Amino acid sequence: MGFEGEVWQVRGAAEPVGEILIDDSDFPWLSGRFTPGPGFAAVRDLFARELALAERDDEGHWEEWERAYGEIRRHVSLSSPDGPVPEFLLHIEEDRAWFRWSDEPFDEDQDED
Repeated sequence: MGFEGEVWQVRGAAEPVGEILIDDSDFPWLSGRFTPGPGFAAVRDLFARELALAERDDEGHWEEWERAYGEIRRHVSLSSPDGPVPEFLLHIEEDRAWFRWSDEPFDEDQDED
């Protein structure tokens, strides 16, 4: 799809959280190598908790996941090479990040995995 090689920015309120060098696209997901920035330490545990909850399969875990992901959204934004994107779902694990994004808000009932 032409995204490979692009660098997307994950930003915090005060400092950069990291960069994602896109090396794979499987619509609607993009993925790539994540290089942490100085702000990553402040949100590292949020991403670990979000991913652990996303991988669970017990009753009620999606409500817990939504709260955890809400914390991520309060702390970071995502920017494409063209500028900030209004809506995204981002996972970060070690040196990998994968995400989907939209120029429009996601539907409330859209599948979150």
